Amino acid sequence: QVQLVESGGGLVQAGGSLKLSCVASATIFSTSAMAWYRQTPGKRREMIAGNLAVANSVRGRFTFSKDNTKNTIYLQMNNLTPEDTGIYYCDARTVGSGREHWGQGTQVTVSS
Repeated sequence: QVQLVESGGGLVQAGGSLKLSCVASATIFSTSAMAWYRQTPGKRREMIAGNLAVANSVRGRFTFSKDNTKNTIYLQMNNLTPEDTGIYYCDARTVGSGREHWGQGTQVTVSS
């Protein structure tokens, strides 16, 4: 059963923008803290943005938001650079148990 579905990735030129979306099942959305992670080639998956924190590498350029009526979180990405290229994942961590759910990931490619 697919519970997290990301969309919005693609190919963009440096300086451009993309907006990622992640739709969660109602159960997951209502019981979890959600965040965006990124995995770039040769690096560990890192947290990019959540409700309370934004990584230093993207602060001022990326914005996390959520729409409770749509069970959806978003990641608005502006002023993209080639270093932002990677697979972006939606993560939901169940409050209390800490159980994690991951989306399938969406590829973001930024050309120079």
